[in-house]
Amino acid sequence: MGTTAVARTSNNRAADLLPSVTGALSFSCVDILTKVVYGAGMDVLTLLTLRGAIAVTILALWLRLAPPAAWHPPRQRRIAIVLGVLLAISTFELMEAIALLPVSIAILAYFVYPLLTGIFGAVLGVDRLGWRALLTAFAAFFGLALMLGARFTDLSTLGIVSAFVAAICRVASLILTRAFLNGTDARVTTWYSMVPSTLIFVLASFCVGAWSLPQTDAGWGAFVGISVCSTMSTLLIYISTNRIGPFRTALVMNLEPMATTLASVLLLNEVLSSVQTFGAGVMIVSLCAFQFTKAR
Repeated sequence: MGTTAVARTSNNRAADLLPSVTGALSFSCVDILTKVVYGAGMDVLTLLTLRGAIAVTILALWLRLAPPAAWHPPRQRRIAIVLGVLLAISTFELMEAIALLPVSIAILAYFVYPLLTGIFGAVLGVDRLGWRALLTAFAAFFGLALMLGARFTDLSTLGIVSAFVAAICRVASLILTRAFLNGTDARVTTWYSMVPSTLIFVLASFCVGAWSLPQTDAGWGAFVGISVCSTMSTLLIYISTNRIGPFRTALVMNLEPMATTLASVLLLNEVLSSVQTFGAGVMIVSLCAFQFTKAR
């Protein structure tokens, strides 16, 4: 009986981790496909506007075919709308950071959010954070820094600020979801947050008045892939935050830059140095160690 209980517990833990792991890998697909889209002539604002419109359409059809058991009451609806505003800011600022900085630096600066999520979550009483978990978080961050081969010269100040703004918005989103939307239907939360974020980009696009569409078939295919993967990733992050908390969700999301770097080597012929390979190993070991460490 004891062995069976342990096996069931292990299976449950693995199932709880599945949304965050899948979300991280899906975001990694978005990272790779974004390089293809930019190479085909699409700009940041056009990408975010059209991607949002497609994502909202997909989600609307899903909710119509499989209606939720209950929609959010007014208070939770307002919180989800706030999440949408945070999502719009975070997404745009991260894209700007990538445009202004080397990709490794932009992602590294953005990925301070796992540590910030754990610290602020513990301070606010939303999540628990033990010293062992904190040590493994720092180890994972150190491995991430090595893997991405960060360089601290010739950096754009605006790019760094953009990356940090994106990270702070991500932290706020994770903590708000955990504190006020725990146990709710993630599809409904995604709907109420995705609609306002898309409207923001639509209004901005019409104000700017310039559209830069992909100039190749591969670019259009990549754009469709981005729309599907980003919608799925956003939904999975909300699910994961409800299941395992914002700190663990943020930490598992460190898989995203690792997967992106590896995919860049395999698909885009980028070079992975020995230092980056070592950093990837440190990060994976740290993430695995964290799963066996209870936050206290």
